[in-house]
Amino acid sequence: MRTITLLLFVSLCIVAAPAVTFHKHVEPILQSSCQECHRPGEIGPMPLLTYEQARPWAKAIKAAVLQAKMPPWPADPDYGKFANDRSLTKAQIDTLVAWADSGAAEGDRADAPKPRTWVDGWNIPKPDHVVEMPQPFEMPAEGTVEYQYIVVPTGFTEDKWVQMVEIRPSDRTVVHHAVIFIREPGSRWLAGAQPGVPYVPKVSGPGQRFGNTQGAGNDVLTIYTPGMVPGVWQPGQAKQIKAGSDLVFQMHYTASGKAAKDQTRIGLVFAKEPPRERIITIGALNNQFTIPAGASSFKAEARAPVMNPMKMLSLFPHMHLRGKAFQYDIVYPDGQSETILKVKNWSLNWQLSYQLAKPIELQPGTKIRATAWWDNSPNNPANPDPTMDVKWGEQSWEEMLVGFFDVAVDPKITNRTIYSKRPSSE
Repeated sequence: MRTITLLLFVSLCIVAAPAVTFHKHVEPILQSSCQECHRPGEIGPMPLLTYEQARPWAKAIKAAVLQAKMPPWPADPDYGKFANDRSLTKAQIDTLVAWADSGAAEGDRADAPKPRTWVDGWNIPKPDHVVEMPQPFEMPAEGTVEYQYIVVPTGFTEDKWVQMVEIRPSDRTVVHHAVIFIREPGSRWLAGAQPGVPYVPKVSGPGQRFGNTQGAGNDVLTIYTPGMVPGVWQPGQAKQIKAGSDLVFQMHYTASGKAAKDQTRIGLVFAKEPPRERIITIGALNNQFTIPAGASSFKAEARAPVMNPMKMLSLFPHMHLRGKAFQYDIVYPDGQSETILKVKNWSLNWQLSYQLAKPIELQPGTKIRATAWWDNSPNNPANPDPTMDVKWGEQSWEEMLVGFFDVAVDPKITNRTIYSKRPSSE
């Protein structure tokens, strides 16, 4: 009798359990964590805006979230808190799995949340100004293409403070990355380039090539990599573009097997008033390493000194195909260190900017340590050739170690003076 009663109780519980439906339970999760990429014109391979779009992918969504492949967020949860954390909670994963397993029902459309609104073609509000490569770059189906530098005059007759910026390649399949530099008036960098015409500077050696890759001391406006979020800063914070400056599009194209054309553009939203803090992108970098052939976990470090008070806002690690893991540490003047980000499973296809939930105050005497690990063994499926030693280089089959980070500083400090200690009387 007890057995029958228990079975009846369990059966009633199962019957009474609420059904998981798309509009009531799944759609809110897709809106908050998926639709930014999974909508027309974005990096996601299929849109997930409606039930009709999501239903065929129910089983694939289940598999992706159980394997933690989607949403992409490889940061170790034990280190740092980030405002743009895309990872799902266990409850959200359980909901998506239950929906797929129960037949992926639509449910009542009246339960649907209000659709998210998007600015057509942008993840930022409608730009105040758009700068575009004047002509498409024609990418061959195969072969190596040197970094292309396209100088585009802004035409600004007054200084501009930028609070939001977004890069939009027209063909992401061939854009490995893009860095936009602010070339100030009077700069002789890329003096041989004609405005709007793709240019490959002649170099006399590795040092000059490295200097060009880093922008020859010019400020970084923004960076694009797969999965990157736009640069958006708080009111009172902005990056400066001086009157008469040019924007230099540093484009790293990689052949995809098909001929393509790309015409990258940049959207700018200007600050409404002069900022209280200037945003500068700096980094800890190392171009002196050699990764031995077959090494499964080779390690190298880079450090950047803190010479002036500043607030760290975001972190952006960069490596190439052999990248395995990446870590940022704050090294304090007394020698103690604190890990603020650890990327456990590096992927060239998802190079993310990690925006700190709370800015970190950095004082002079502190250092930022960036540590990279590479897998140059046959066990790395992305490894182009495990039999070769690998050094620093621009192409994806070579390697890099760059720990970019955005900081907020006194507007009087610039990217050219940030590593110079300011007198305490200023």
